[in-house]
Amino acid sequence: MRARLERETNLIGQTGGRLRFALAYPNSYRVGMSNLGIHILYELLNSRADTACERFFLPEFNQLLSMETQTPLNRFQVAGFAMSFEPDYFNAVKMLRLGKINPCAAERTELDPIIIAGGACATFNPEPLAEIFDAFVIGEGEVIMPPLVDALLETEHLPRRRRLEKLSQVAGVYVPTCPQKVSRRWVTDLDAFPAHSTILTDDAEFNMYLIETARGCGRHCRFCMAGYCFRRPRNRSLDVLKDEIRDAKRFGKKIGLMGAAVSDYPQINELCRFILGEGLTMSVASFRADSVTWELVQSLAASGLKTLTIAPEVGSAKMRAVVNKGLTEENIFNAVELGLRAGIKNFRLYFMVGLPFEELDDVAAIAELTARLKKFCGGRLTLSVNPFVPKPFTPFQRAVFAGRKYLDAALKLLRNELKNLRGVEMISESVRESEVQAILARGDRKLSSVVMRSESAQDFRRNFKSAGLDTDYYLRARSFDEPLPWSFLNQGFDEKYLRDEFKRAAEFKSTPPCFDGCKRCGVCR
Repeated sequence: MRARLERETNLIGQTGGRLRFALAYPNSYRVGMSNLGIHILYELLNSRADTACERFFLPEFNQLLSMETQTPLNRFQVAGFAMSFEPDYFNAVKMLRLGKINPCAAERTELDPIIIAGGACATFNPEPLAEIFDAFVIGEGEVIMPPLVDALLETEHLPRRRRLEKLSQVAGVYVPTCPQKVSRRWVTDLDAFPAHSTILTDDAEFNMYLIETARGCGRHCRFCMAGYCFRRPRNRSLDVLKDEIRDAKRFGKKIGLMGAAVSDYPQINELCRFILGEGLTMSVASFRADSVTWELVQSLAASGLKTLTIAPEVGSAKMRAVVNKGLTEENIFNAVELGLRAGIKNFRLYFMVGLPFEELDDVAAIAELTARLKKFCGGRLTLSVNPFVPKPFTPFQRAVFAGRKYLDAALKLLRNELKNLRGVEMISESVRESEVQAILARGDRKLSSVVMRSESAQDFRRNFKSAGLDTDYYLRARSFDEPLPWSFLNQGFDEKYLRDEFKRAAEFKSTPPCFDGCKRCGVCR
């Protein structure tokens, strides 16, 4: 740990301040330091004179200490966990145990830290974690954390119960012991909160200087929790991004542009020209095949990119309408052609199986599209094919999880269809692991007692069974009149909008993307 700390640059941590705040990422250091949210919160908290924030990551060896001062977790007054992915629930439980903190919130004492969760999973469905965490941040931390920290400081001498009552009065904070309707909060002016890497290290998964170009997405992809979680769509101004890039030059790192779809940024060509003009190289977190430009692809190739990643998600025109991806085959082939023109010969393609209204013919269409792309490009194709997991507050939140029998058949069909295509590799996520994610994503509070006893997906499956819970109950389709565990949260759009989008999917109809001021979802008004 000390060796890693010595390899970090631009460390802004402090050890003074009345409030000692542990910022925990429930995965490895390499993964956690590539998460821009950790950088944003670290800078935000340490910019306060009254707060000292230190980082925690899932340790390689069973000793959990802070990065900055090697202090145990239970010595902090507050611990905030970034919960972005369901499999990390078990890592969070393991970290609490290693930190000598009871995973059961009701059994913690006045001497224990207040344990808080934020991130996409906390925002959309905190209930499977409701008996583990004392409070949840519902929305974007930049606007919620300052009043939350103020409330923690104002109540530092009060009993734990009274402190949590006070936290429940902060807009955007959900306290399970003080149930009430909670509205998601988000940043209205991104320029007021520049988002970039704070600490630089060569040990991160992405060895780059990360800069967020935009937040939110108005594309209405019906499967995408991230798109709905960060709605409404907002762009940073080009001038602010240029200032961040100029500041990044002193570190000599590749610029990693972050956003739901970086190619949707209105001034992406100007941004690319500026980055290369400053003598820097660049990469992007994602782009859309229907908005990618020659300038963007050329800039990526000039930066050393060898493999272009495209996310068709599905193979047939019918399923493109169902998921509302908004792509055509022409868009996909055009993106590949741009890559070839720029000298990029290898492509990575993301697909899903088990989507609502999908049939095996639609799965076979993935193989047919792949064969046409392989013939067109001649290079190496890598297919990442994953089971679809229904997520809360998306139009598909009530859909059935396809189940092992169908998913195994779909993946087997694809492998058989692709096995004779040279230069094509297919990788897929475990169906059993996806099943656990599906249970957790739409779970209720009954799962909390199971999660708090589990430090892995295997533990969870065993504890789930011993608790007498029914897998089919959690994976089934939900009727439109059934209350959902997360319905007490207000995300800014109503059930009718999600229901209408599901009906459009059933009719194989697309929805146009949001524009500034559109009224379809209710958030972008």
